[in-house]
Amino acid sequence: MTIDTQDLLNSIIESLNRIHHIKPEELPNIDLYMDQVTTFMEQRLRSATRNPKEDKILTKTMINNYAKNDLLPSPNKKKYSTEHILLLIFIYYMKGVMSISDIQALFTPLNEKYFGTDKEFNLQDIYNEVFSMEYDQIDSLKKDIIKKYRTSEKTFAEVPEDEREFLQLFSFICLLCYDVYVKKLLIEKIIDGMAEEKQEKDTKEKEKK
Repeated sequence: MTIDTQDLLNSIIESLNRIHHIKPEELPNIDLYMDQVTTFMEQRLRSATRNPKEDKILTKTMINNYAKNDLLPSPNKKKYSTEHILLLIFIYYMKGVMSISDIQALFTPLNEKYFGTDKEFNLQDIYNEVFSMEYDQIDSLKKDIIKKYRTSEKTFAEVPEDEREFLQLFSFICLLCYDVYVKKLLIEKIIDGMAEEKQEKDTKEKEKK
């Protein structure tokens, strides 16, 4: 196996440049039917998929399952609002690292407080605020990935050269996996803490009654 490691690193960094969120000005300003929603998501997010010709961004079945699991409020007369699309975008990014039940736990207070509200601060404001951090995060990610890659290049120095390349790539993947593992644990801890806090609050309110 012969891989140009610098080309590989450059390819990885370049792939980060292709990751982009759906900008506020790209969001539809009218309600959409389900077919229009799936088409919109496909057009905007396909370029970042692993297999652009095969991978599905969003299907009718996915939307129905999200609704059944209380991640997505019901459409109004079969039409989905901009807020529905915002939630679907959040789900798209979260489902790779979070369970459906954890997303549900996170979305319940989000939907209760900000979906379909007349408040000055709404779901679109939240989306704009969260995704405004994207470019800074990408720069940080690039630096972190390069650092991990350089670290992995120093491993297995004593191994024969014909084996070293694979083992160094294995080291690099392990470093990335450990990073994802720790962050996933952190997310789960936060979600569990939110659930415990809500339970304590509900218990106190019942005792008052």
